[in-house]
Amino acid sequence: MAYHRYHGLETRIVRIFNTYGERMRVDDGRAIPAFLSQALRGEDVTIFGDGKQTRSVCYVSDLIDGIYKLMMSDYSMPMNIGNPNEVTMLDLAREIIELTKSRSSIVFQDLPQDDPKVRQPDITKAKNILHWEPKVNRTEGLQRTVEYFKTKLNIK
Repeated sequence: MAYHRYHGLETRIVRIFNTYGERMRVDDGRAIPAFLSQALRGEDVTIFGDGKQTRSVCYVSDLIDGIYKLMMSDYSMPMNIGNPNEVTMLDLAREIIELTKSRSSIVFQDLPQDDPKVRQPDITKAKNILHWEPKVNRTEGLQRTVEYFKTKLNIK
């Protein structure tokens, strides 16, 4: 915003929220790659804390569509792009175990001190200004991501 105000140039500012999909690194360290890698390898799936903290995850093609629509607009203020549908970490781990047909167990470890309890974007501006909202539901996006991870991990 400072650059926009000082130089008077057109800018677009996107606030990207948790995104997932194909081409993520297996060792990325974020929840979905960690859960997928562990479940596909038949390892215990690790949850930090009690698993009640929530995240909102957006499939990559939806994120790209939102960014594109923002870039094509004349809106210069910050814009949240993400999926507002929350899921607990425990439910996400269970969903991934089910989708991968894994026999993995869920194990709990201490929650890091800086881990937020809730992460959910308000996409009201994106809906009203860009006429954008996510289209790919979590199950469909996770299924696509599972197939990619199977290939990366050489799992049939």
